[in-house]
Amino acid sequence: MKEISSLAEAYRKAAPYTAASTSLVIAVGGCTWLGHLADGWFGLQSPWLTIAGALFGMAAGFVSFFRQVLGPRKDT
Repeated sequence: MKEISSLAEAYRKAAPYTAASTSLVIAVGGCTWLGHLADGWFGLQSPWLTIAGALFGMAAGFVSFFRQVLGPRKDT
């Protein structure tokens, strides 16, 4: 029974990091997909908006990731 409670405790401790990493993946994937759609909508033959979307998603995802992992910022 103790093994189950320690496993549950490990999952509870890992939950914020799992959520942060999931939001990072969704931000990168979603923005890349939107860039791909925009390339098709504008009829572009080169993937410039796909690349721009991926870069924007990476930046936004990392900002969100670190805010979630490091917690709220304390002003001194």
